Amino acid sequence: MLCKTDDKKRVKTIQKALKALNKKNFALIMHGGSFPSAEGENTGFGTINSNGGKEIIDYASGIFNAIQLGPAGKTKSCDASPYTGTIFSGNPLFVDLKQLTTPEWKCILSEETFREIVDNNPNKNSTKTAYSYIYAKQAEALNEAWQNFKAKPDKKLLKEFQEYKIRNDFWLDKDSLYEALSIEHGNDYWPLWDSETDKNLFNPKSIEEKMEFAKRIEEISKKYEDDIEKYKFIQFVLNKQNEKTREYALENGIKMIADRQVAFSDRDTWAYQSLFLDGWMLGCPPDYFSKDGQAWGFPVMNPDSMYNADGSLGEGGLLMKNLYKKMFRENPGGVRIDHIVGLIDPWVYKAGKKPKIEEGAGRLYSSPEHPFLKQFAIATMDDLDMELEADKEKRVKTLSKKQIKEYGRLIEKIVIAAAEEEGLDKNAIVCEDLGTLTNPVAAVMKEYKLQGMRLTQFVVPEKPEHPYRCCNIEKNAWAMVGTHDNEPIRMWAESMIHTHEGYLHAKNLAEDLFAECENKDDIIVKLTDDVDFLTETKLVEIFASKAENIQIFFTDFFQICDVYNRPGTSGDQNWSLRLPDNFKDMTPINLANILKLAIIARGSEFAQKNAKLVEELEEISK
Repeated sequence: MLCKTDDKKRVKTIQKALKALNKKNFALIMHGGSFPSAEGENTGFGTINSNGGKEIIDYASGIFNAIQLGPAGKTKSCDASPYTGTIFSGNPLFVDLKQLTTPEWKCILSEETFREIVDNNPNKNSTKTAYSYIYAKQAEALNEAWQNFKAKPDKKLLKEFQEYKIRNDFWLDKDSLYEALSIEHGNDYWPLWDSETDKNLFNPKSIEEKMEFAKRIEEISKKYEDDIEKYKFIQFVLNKQNEKTREYALENGIKMIADRQVAFSDRDTWAYQSLFLDGWMLGCPPDYFSKDGQAWGFPVMNPDSMYNADGSLGEGGLLMKNLYKKMFRENPGGVRIDHIVGLIDPWVYKAGKKPKIEEGAGRLYSSPEHPFLKQFAIATMDDLDMELEADKEKRVKTLSKKQIKEYGRLIEKIVIAAAEEEGLDKNAIVCEDLGTLTNPVAAVMKEYKLQGMRLTQFVVPEKPEHPYRCCNIEKNAWAMVGTHDNEPIRMWAESMIHTHEGYLHAKNLAEDLFAECENKDDIIVKLTDDVDFLTETKLVEIFASKAENIQIFFTDFFQICDVYNRPGTSGDQNWSLRLPDNFKDMTPINLANILKLAIIARGSEFAQKNAKLVEELEEISK
């Protein structure tokens, strides 16, 4: 089981083993809502800012050196998915209400209100969030906190609040104005608003419209001044709590890794619609899982808004850079970029159509033959294998050094530049490159030596050179058995027992991890028959690999046989799983034994070199 942080010998042994295996980063993946609550503080939703979050930091300290969070943007009442949240505004659900009842926050929330929310939480005895319940209750509680703050403002907090508003006005003014307009129209989905003016306040088509819209902005700002200030205050409270949590985590050797989703929320689309490519959406082409492709409905940044003629950043490019600078500044562990393909070589389709070639879809930068998209093409006709359809990953067959740089300029000029300006480097960038990559994306990843992901649960066992197989995982990568979108590794193992596919996996594992064993056939038989052994061996695999960075989802670490999200499905069962409040009483993976077996799997010479460490791991694993 996991070594308790007060057991210095155990922690030191684990750290020595991770160092011996050349693991530079070991991150626990846990999205915000999944954090447990401290006793008597379960409001129905998790947050790392709570005492429950602090308990996780304490628990992880000394073993993990990072926590991979999910997207932290504001979500909608009808959609709990963090991957459709806002890009700048934080999720008010991550405000820890308990803190607001303390003298530190001048008791701006009554203990009575907090207790009522906890006592009436419909899922207080469940390991699921109560999303609809807390979405409404959190808003009520934060309104009470705002009213009390206004009635008796604390000078220090007020000064900090004013400074926060000035420092973040480049995004906060628009986001809070959207809140006001949502009240005005009784709907927070702007395409349904009656007023064309309000839909386009930041998308004027003429000088006259710009002047007219400015008057409307002034009118709404005055009419809903209190609601706008409340929105800004809630963001201030969340930011202040985030800073406090970040400091506590760093003191305990834990860095936060943020998650940048590929989507833009409704609020963002409204605020920056002039920067998007009119009439086009981001999605995925048809594949084995979806014959019509995936029509995500997310807007696509207009390439013309990204860069000026001289190559400098345009308005869209500056927006993206400011976003990444904010994320790197607030998350010293770095940023995970979801769907890196969507930044480098995105698949786009016409609004109202399916993301299929025959309906006009194509790759934004790789379609020189497309009647509209050709204006943005980096690849030329001579670079294409015309025998392959536009959605095939190998269609761009040749690329010059200059073209690779063009495909990668968003990475270089925005993402890497943002990291460096905040005191980090490209190693702070975690690229979600799972699945099939187009040649341009693979070339950019290689050119900039970006760290991708290797998901061992998705090894194709029939392919000896598959990149997710242990023996093929390079050191400049993040290895993991699964992400938030997969079944826990034990559930995967259960599905493999007594199957031909399971046998193929077992054969590869035996070759990669038991190369010097004489009884490989017996090991293969055991792997195809013993769920516990197969589960453990798949965990050994990621530590035995050359990967310098390891991530593990909380369900895998705490051996929870439940799914956090099933892609392609919707409903309350998704995004709702939480770590139980009594997680300290649970039996997590036997990390010491897994590390011992990973050292042995590296071969007799490596094991002999670390013989004493193997003995120590054996001792603490019992």
